[in-house]
Amino acid sequence: MSILNEAYTLSNDVTIPKLGLGTWFIDDDNAADAVRAAIRIGYRNIDTAQAYGNERGVGEGVRTSGTARDDLFVSTKLAAEIKNYEAAVAAIDGSLTTLGLDHIDLMLIHSPQPWNDFRGGDYSEGNRQAWRALEEAYTAGKLRAIGVSNFLQEDLENLLAGSTVVPHANQLLVHAGNTPSDLIAYCENDNILVEAYSPIAHGEILHNPDVQAMADRYDVSVPQLCIRYTLQLGTVSLPKTSNPAHMRSNAEVDFVISEPDMTALRDLRARDYGTSSVFPVYSGK
Repeated sequence: MSILNEAYTLSNDVTIPKLGLGTWFIDDDNAADAVRAAIRIGYRNIDTAQAYGNERGVGEGVRTSGTARDDLFVSTKLAAEIKNYEAAVAAIDGSLTTLGLDHIDLMLIHSPQPWNDFRGGDYSEGNRQAWRALEEAYTAGKLRAIGVSNFLQEDLENLLAGSTVVPHANQLLVHAGNTPSDLIAYCENDNILVEAYSPIAHGEILHNPDVQAMADRYDVSVPQLCIRYTLQLGTVSLPKTSNPAHMRSNAEVDFVISEPDMTALRDLRARDYGTSSVFPVYSGK
């Protein structure tokens, strides 16, 4: 079975395809074409965010793909700067309008802190307010599932202390070279599905000779090895690309990484993101 036909089941019984299309860095003008191409290839999980500035194009691609809306899983994210209830309510409705969809399958709080203070101050109350808005939209049927992104254990515990809905997902930076095993285990224990963004380390892992040598042994590409790694961790894998050839290749992961090699990849420390270190998710600040 192709990975494109495989899915996980969230704690509320909503299914989510195991492999998705990430759309960070895809311009709004190009997003519709990229989404339509992915859907033609067989992708059914499309991930965007308010911060990406391409919700309009992603929504157009979904609506004009020729595939039934109920067969697609569309995620977006509440801007990291939104840390109060009223702004969150407005932003949720704003995403629905911009996407041109009557519901969103998964909506996440993009970060526990605004990007200009990532891993900085205490925004506990703001996150609880934003979460309340997501909970209400979920109860109203606007959102089929709700979750978070970049949340550490203490950030999750803050929400869990006063929430009526446990986050269905936590989207994290997960790749060979950066595997937050303790956080993944914590999420699994609370039935929070982990989604792995940047599974190819924003391209930097392509330059790692040890990973290249392992990929050669499996007769696969480095991206294929890295995507398969995140899938075998039990996470949703969200490689980002607008290139249809890469979309096809990224889905050709019908092989199994041995447990010793999984351990080697899990223990690998490779967190040099080059010029991309300017982004808070890679620099950690």
